[in-house]
Amino acid sequence: MTKRIIGTAVAGILLFLWQFLSWSKLNVHGSEMQYTDKQDAVLQVLSEKLKEGTYFLPNVAPNSTAEQQSAYMESSAGKPWATVNYHESMNTNMGMNMTRAIVIDLLSAFLLIWLFGKMANPSFQTILLSSLAVGFIGYLTIPYLNSVWFETSSFGYLVDAIGQWGLVGLWLGWYLNRK
Repeated sequence: MTKRIIGTAVAGILLFLWQFLSWSKLNVHGSEMQYTDKQDAVLQVLSEKLKEGTYFLPNVAPNSTAEQQSAYMESSAGKPWATVNYHESMNTNMGMNMTRAIVIDLLSAFLLIWLFGKMANPSFQTILLSSLAVGFIGYLTIPYLNSVWFETSSFGYLVDAIGQWGLVGLWLGWYLNRK
């Protein structure tokens, strides 16, 4: 049991550190947070026109008929569109976000170790490749699929899938196979 607790703690910390570096020092996700010198004007318009929420523009009104939806889709083809995550107030206190992140990372590491515990004597290679498989499954079913539908780049998330889950797989492959 002690081996699982230590494995979970170190793997969770490795995930957390990778994510911190990925979003800050390494700037892997820089393309997702581009700057515009028009930001003050855009935010002013949004604050006057929207309440807090996530929007897909253009979109059909709620309760539109199938015929109205089809006509709207046709009329929107080739025109500008956007997704907007609008918040009325920026929260710069990262304490709760960091706490939630480390808890999720520890839980993810625990679940991965639990899966390895269901295998009969997994080798270093099996643990490493299984950890990478978990990363790829997460990448393919969420960030990549979203990038298909919303025409965004998911390259940063691919780097994360390989980097963080490869690092965790290397650690756990070595640590869990120690006598």
